[in-house]
Amino acid sequence: MHTVAHILLQATSTSSGLAGMLFPLLIIVVFYFFLIRPQVKKQKEVQKFQEDLKEGMEVVTNAGIIGRITKIDGPIVRLMVDEKTFIRVVKSSVQGEYNG
Repeated sequence: MHTVAHILLQATSTSSGLAGMLFPLLIIVVFYFFLIRPQVKKQKEVQKFQEDLKEGMEVVTNAGIIGRITKIDGPIVRLMVDEKTFIRVVKSSVQGEYNG
């Protein structure tokens, strides 16, 4: 026969096992919503921006170079950084529009 203390001990150990499994699951959910999901969303926004680049836009690169797009040739973007100074960068290095 089981005593009342034995039954209570069994119930307590079952609930702590559930709590022990719930905590790691909670940590994973928190990581997903606060770290992974916003990063994926940001990456999608930057990728969409890079696909929508047009000549004449003033943009900034990963390296902080600011220039006006004069030509887009596949994955290469030509930027005018001064009146007669042009550089070529890969499209993936363009991070955003410059609003200076």
